[in-house]
Amino acid sequence: KRRKMADKVLPQRIRELVPESQAYMDLLAFERKLDQTIARKRMEIQEAIKKPLTQKRKLRIYISNTFTPAKEEGEGGERVASWELRVEGKLLEDVRMRAGMNCKQKRKFSSFFKSLVIELDKDLYGPDNHLVEWHRLPTTQETDGFQVKRPGDVNVKCTLLLMLDHQPPQYKLDPRLARLLGVHTQTRASIMQALWLYIKHNKLQDSHEKEYINCNRYFRQIFNCVRMRFSEIPMKLAGLLQHPDPIIINHTISVDPNDQKKTACYDIDVEVDDPLKAQMSNFLASTTNQQEIASLDAKV
Repeated sequence: KRRKMADKVLPQRIRELVPESQAYMDLLAFERKLDQTIARKRMEIQEAIKKPLTQKRKLRIYISNTFTPAKEEGEGGERVASWELRVEGKLLEDVRMRAGMNCKQKRKFSSFFKSLVIELDKDLYGPDNHLVEWHRLPTTQETDGFQVKRPGDVNVKCTLLLMLDHQPPQYKLDPRLARLLGVHTQTRASIMQALWLYIKHNKLQDSHEKEYINCNRYFRQIFNCVRMRFSEIPMKLAGLLQHPDPIIINHTISVDPNDQKKTACYDIDVEVDDPLKAQMSNFLASTTNQQEIASLDAKV
């Protein structure tokens, strides 16, 4: 067990008899400052790691298709012409992070999304077969891409709707509140913070009853009340939050065998965990250094 700092302090009599003991006392003072600095940094890291620590990256989506023409009778292969659509993607490499990247950090393409819906031409595939849907489930196995195969020998217009899987979840605000706060889509915590800043800036908090908000004309229109408690805000806000808009991509599936430009690329912004967060977690979880210091300290 580590001894208290007071137990290490040399008595005044010994310091007078051994002049070199001042160097030892200087080391004690330095150790105390170092311990305080390390303890403060650990607390700062513990607080920082509780908050979402992310960075924006570019996810490149590749949309391509192949076409298989119908075979003549007597020939091997499919008797009916068909096409296969592929939707894949990867994170673009960040040069600043290249040195710190490793294979463990590579994420599957599907892990970025909550759902993927492909709408095919309803006139070609009918009302019951024109939608292809994938939705995330607790048992979902991540994949590097999606494939859809259908019969057909004509170009097909399709629409892809991709819903990002934000962590923590994000919400789209009611347009009236979005204009007022200057926030379109954000996490619940960020929306609450923006709302509080607006209340504070416009002095809407009751000067006598601090738990009440006196609504201005904009708040009265949005929240449909003249006055409300702080504790009522989350409930009232819930009715003004919606799911974020999906990413919409319009694409044409080509069946022209001479068309060599069958791959389309789209870049979208995504948020990924900052590698620094893993390093901070490893630092807090590591006890090797502390055990070594305690062992050496016991020998002094």
